Order: sequence, then C-alpha cells, then structure tokens
Amino acid sequence: MSRPLIGIPMYSNINDPQRRRLNYSGTSTYSRALDLNGGLPVFIPLELDEQSLREIYTKLDGLLLSGGVDVHPQHYGEEVESFCGEIDPLRDATELTVTRWALADKKPVLAICRGVQMLNVASGGSLHQDIESQHPDPIAHRSVSHLETEAPHTIAIAPGSRLAHAVGTTTWVTNSYHHQALKHVPDYMHITARASDQIVEAVEGDDPSVYVLGVQFHPEMMVDDDARAHGIFRDFIGACQ
Repeated sequence: MSRPLIGIPMYSNINDPQRRRLNYSGTSTYSRALDLNGGLPVFIPLELDEQSLREIYTKLDGLLLSGGVDVHPQHYGEEVESFCGEIDPLRDATELTVTRWALADKKPVLAICRGVQMLNVASGGSLHQDIESQHPDPIAHRSVSHLETEAPHTIAIAPGSRLAHAVGTTTWVTNSYHHQALKHVPDYMHITARASDQIVEAVEGDDPSVYVLGVQFHPEMMVDDDARAHGIFRDFIGACQ
C-alpha cells in the first residue's frame, strides 16, 4: 500500500528586513513526524495561481497546518491591535484557500498551534490576538521572556474525543509556545481540550466520520520524549489512507 501524501503549506521570509530575495521554507519536525508514522510529506509553495494550487491539492490525501506567526485579524473581522504579532499574508492566503477546500471536500486535516488558529478562522471563528492582553487571569502559554522557549502545562481532554483516543489519556502535560488562542469557535467545531485557564487547547469537527483535529500545542516536537504524541500522527495518517 502506498503511503498517503500529506501537504504542508510553507511560510515566507516576507517580514525579514535583511532578505535579498523572497524565500519559502518548511519546518523539518512536521515532515519527520509524518514520515515516522507512515505519511509521505510534501511542502506546498505559496503564491501559486489557483489552478496550480488546486492541482497540487487534488493529489493530497490529507492536509497538515503547521505552527508559525499570527493570522491576520482581517480574516476574522478585526483590526490589527498593537499586541498582535508578525503576520505572513502570503501564507494566510494559501492556507485559507486549501483549508476551506479540505473542509468542503471532507479531506483529513490536522492543525497544529498556528494551524488550529487558521482552522478556526477558515471555519468562521475568531482569535484572541494576545492572551495576556485579552484573556482574564491566563496561565503562561509561552515563556516569560516571550522567546521561543517552552512553557509546559497540563491540558484536560474530553473523554471519548478523537484526541483522547489517539493519545490514550484525558490529562496530559503538553508544551506551549503561543500568545494567540481561539476565541469564538463555530458550532460545527467541538472544543475537546482546555488548559486550566479555559484557553482552548484542541478542537474537532462535529462529524466523527471526517478527520478534523486541531491542537494548540506541538506534538511533532514531543515524539522523541513522549510516545503518546505519535498517536496523533498515526490516527491522522490512518484517516488519510
């Protein structure tokens, strides 16, 4: 049996003031986690015309939305606040398009960190542009220095959920690297995990026959230290076959 082809949209260096040319990049932890668990990863370039993007998309068995910078608030009807972070409009455009195609076509989607935020926005939801500024009494979801270092915390996972089945537990200590979070979640998405401050840590689609899972943490960075993280990728790749 051939391995399922999983598309991962890339990101750009459009905000780098020192760049000599526009580059697209992909992060190896995602492709490695897919490869380790039976998936065949492929990175999707940005700025393709719709026909070219559609031709790539139709060949995919599943879509993985990875972590990264902030989703532009214009996509959920808000202005950019001072506490909003870096935005990659090229990535936003590609991810919104392929995510909406995948949801319409019932193609499996796994969304991680920024990815779950994009999934929520593409579904008609909204975001807290900054947890510390907009959510009451938050716990630490990123390091105090606001650098790319881990702020681990416990999440409570709904019993019987896809996530609980995949990782085999309803209480899990996960990593945390984000400053934005889901605010309004559409009715056809179910919240299936939260942190102790009630920040949403996972959502799933309302149709159990269609694989849609978004997590606010980074399981691809946990696969070498916690075998349960592999369960998320195995479950996703199984749905793509």
